This record gives sequence, C-alpha cells and structure tokens, in this order.
Amino acid sequence: MPKLEMAIEGMHCGACATGIQMLTSQLDGVKSVFVDYNGKKGVWEIDPAKVTKEQIQKAIAELGYKAE
Repeated sequence: MPKLEMAIEGMHCGACATGIQMLTSQLDGVKSVFVDYNGKKGVWEIDPAKVTKEQIQKAIAELGYKAE
C-alpha cells in the first residue's frame, strides 16, 4: 500500500489531530492514518484505486484545516 504524507495547517491542539485522524480513517480506501500534532503532518496508507489525495484534502478542509 502506498503512503501519502501531507503537512496540515491550522491545528492548535492534540484534539485537532485526533479529529482529522478519526474522520479520514473512515474514508473508503484509507487503510491506516497517523496525524502528528507536534509535527503538523499526517501519514495515510491508502488504496489508490479507492481514495485520492484530493479526497483526503477535501475531508480535512471540511474540518477547517489545510493539507498539502
């Protein structure tokens, strides 16, 4: 499974990271996810046939954060 790493802007606490992790882990095609508040980034293990980077970015944007 390919891994996707993105910087995440706008997190101001550990709960922000947990919320992003919980939401994106529910997307079809996301096998695992780890969001690091201190490092301001996230790492997703994905099935590219089921989910795209853009879909993950859109889900994060709906929570009010920016991933790139």
